[in-house]
Amino acid sequence: MAKWGEGDPRWIVEERADATNVNNWHWTEKNATNWSKEKIRELLTSIRVENNEFECRVKDVSKCEGEASANNRKAKLIFFYEWNIAGDWEGTIKNSDNKTVYKGTFEVPNLSEENDPSELDVSIYIKESKQDKLKEFMRQEGAARIQEALGKYVFLLKEEYSQGLILPTKDAAQANGKPAPAVKPAAVALKTTSSSALTNGAAASGQNELVCKKLTMNEEFKCRASELYQVFVNVDMVKAFSHSSQIVYEPQVGGKFALFDSNITGNFVELLANKRIVMNWRNKRWPDGHYSQATLDLEEKEDHTVLHLTQTGVPHSFVENTQDGWRNFYWNSIRSTFGFGSQLM
Repeated sequence: MAKWGEGDPRWIVEERADATNVNNWHWTEKNATNWSKEKIRELLTSIRVENNEFECRVKDVSKCEGEASANNRKAKLIFFYEWNIAGDWEGTIKNSDNKTVYKGTFEVPNLSEENDPSELDVSIYIKESKQDKLKEFMRQEGAARIQEALGKYVFLLKEEYSQGLILPTKDAAQANGKPAPAVKPAAVALKTTSSSALTNGAAASGQNELVCKKLTMNEEFKCRASELYQVFVNVDMVKAFSHSSQIVYEPQVGGKFALFDSNITGNFVELLANKRIVMNWRNKRWPDGHYSQATLDLEEKEDHTVLHLTQTGVPHSFVENTQDGWRNFYWNSIRSTFGFGSQLM
């Protein structure tokens, strides 16, 4: 047997507290099927859409067939999921003497890692043939919300089942005196150097050893910069795109926020009207006391606005989940809620 530090790394035995899965090389798997069925049902049955004419909601998930798992192979996380989903929805016509509740169904034939949730085919049917306008409303607004909900499922799957799949190495465990978080070696990382990414003196001991990365995203929205800015500073608009009436949101310098059942918290550092928003921002799953700094720069073009996100201090093991979270819980939700994916008038 090769000695530590010598020979082919695939055959090197590394000391590990639990004496399992040497060098994270073996295949390990977590079954996420039952959790997925419950989460998909929970997310879909919370969908409600309405306008001045119609109101629709997903009533039930009648079929959720498939499987899901999270896997670690050679210290790389791989997620498999494949679902065929069907359900029931119902809708009503507002300002009508007829209070009939019209019923319909929907189908999502192939939710898998091969398809982006925003591109899923969502088929909408209605049992009352004369209610084409109600069906069309559900097809446009309800289908987008179904795509959004399934995007959230994928994000939550990765967040929930990434924990503990990749075990810490001996050196990583000794560096912090405790197991290191799961990491993806393929990611480019840098080390945080001070408490600049933290706020209110919340730096934890050993913080300067936390491996972090800078995250950047550029997103286009079909609206004016002033309209997009309002999405982030108007409390009612924040409640709308976060689909929650119970939030903490104080859009002023030093003001606090807590969104998505307090999974995302922080405070505002800078607010430059229609131009820039800077926040201390954290996910509750991050190491205690650690904050990133998220900067949103708004650049108005002739027919759209580009949002430039620069986020420093994102823990190495949460980079992909953080990126997915911005995309599913912020960008896609803002577009579907306010119509900022359509043409600018």
